[in-house]
Amino acid sequence: MVYLLLMDGFEEIEALATVDVLRRGGVEVCTAGLGGKVLTGAHDITVHADITLEEINKDDMSMLILPGGAGHVNLDNSPEVHSLIDFAAQKDIHIAAICASPSILGKKGLLKGHKAVCFPGFEKFLDGAEVLSERTAVSGRFITANGAGSAIAFAYELLKILKGEETARNVVSSMRY
Repeated sequence: MVYLLLMDGFEEIEALATVDVLRRGGVEVCTAGLGGKVLTGAHDITVHADITLEEINKDDMSMLILPGGAGHVNLDNSPEVHSLIDFAAQKDIHIAAICASPSILGKKGLLKGHKAVCFPGFEKFLDGAEVLSERTAVSGRFITANGAGSAIAFAYELLKILKGEETARNVVSSMRY
């Protein structure tokens, strides 16, 4: 199962475009809310998560996705989120983060020796990473992107990993991307 975390203050485009593209590609994505099932994004769009964070079944996790936005601080302040990240890292599960959220991975030292990108200004938190100026970076089991404008490119990279390049190319082509 692919789990995408939602938290108050999440960047709507980063979360919802990613879920949309992955589901178009046939990926089972479950949104999990930090602090409940009803969350409000950075631009006052209310979203209903499929489950709460506590309902995540770690044993069936194939990818963990962290959207960014001002709410990334809520993810970073959550011991439960850090526990999920630690579990994914220990089990070699893909971890994807966009915008400011790669900083969470960087502060944990997970990006050391990996290529990574993030929202401008958060590079100082990508401890030991080779920071690129691209829209996205795929390095080992880590996938990062630099912000809302790169949400489709981010989702495309995730779909390539999960369903293969042909499926990813077909999905984004059908969207006129």
